Amino acid sequence: MIQPDADLLHRYLFEQRDCRGELVQLHDTYARIIEGHDYPQVIAKLLGEALAATCLLTATLKFEGEITVQIQGDGPLSLLVINGRNDQSMRGIARLKSHAGSDMGFQQLIGHGQMVITVAPDQGERYQGIVELSEATFSACLEQYFIRSEQLATCLKLFADAESQQCGGILLQALPQQNDADDFQHLQVLTSTLKAGELFDLPAEQVLHRLFHEENVTLYPAQSVCFKCSCSRERSKQALLSMGKDEVLQLFSEQEQVDIHCQYCNSHHVFNQEDMIELFGKTNPSIH
Repeated sequence: MIQPDADLLHRYLFEQRDCRGELVQLHDTYARIIEGHDYPQVIAKLLGEALAATCLLTATLKFEGEITVQIQGDGPLSLLVINGRNDQSMRGIARLKSHAGSDMGFQQLIGHGQMVITVAPDQGERYQGIVELSEATFSACLEQYFIRSEQLATCLKLFADAESQQCGGILLQALPQQNDADDFQHLQVLTSTLKAGELFDLPAEQVLHRLFHEENVTLYPAQSVCFKCSCSRERSKQALLSMGKDEVLQLFSEQEQVDIHCQYCNSHHVFNQEDMIELFGKTNPSIH
């Protein structure tokens, strides 16, 4: 079993074939994302798959910034969002509007929906790719995204076990200069043999050796993955300021304190009337 402090992303390159790969194994990051939300296991599983996929996608960034993977549908799962930065700091959430049965498949959970992938550099313009969720699995929908947006043959296998709080995935992708399609097809067959137990229980080096022991593979240094939420008391203050003095004072005329709850990490930032005096000054008799 992967140790809680060993959430890692691995990049590797096939030296004699025009293909590259990534492999991610997660425990603590996944546990933090589902912690305290009481998700049905089928939703927690999909969150784990989306988390692993976002790690793999974020690893392709060549600049400082972030990728957001968002699923929207008219099924029981109305929204799922995973946000990841280039430093592999992750957060995510899911929202349901009706009961999600344990036997529901991907299409039943989503209904009619779409996936929006937003790439947002810290410097520069953001851009989005939108994919209709018409495939039977989440990984197949992502493969379609790569084909349409980057014209690169891509194979993805994603795994998640909500009970053991483990998830992970593997990505195989043809390089832009690939001249021999047989290279990708050969490696795709090998990649497809990966089992969840191997990914969850074995070090990455052993996983890759089992899959590609006849290939010349260069494995690069691993990158740590972690859960990180961007919420803070200071950001909550700025949110209150952006509401405007009149609206905030109206809130305090109805209640003694304002509780700003972060749905990503379940943190609560509580503000009382003294805090409002600090923000806006004593400008209303309802503030004592």
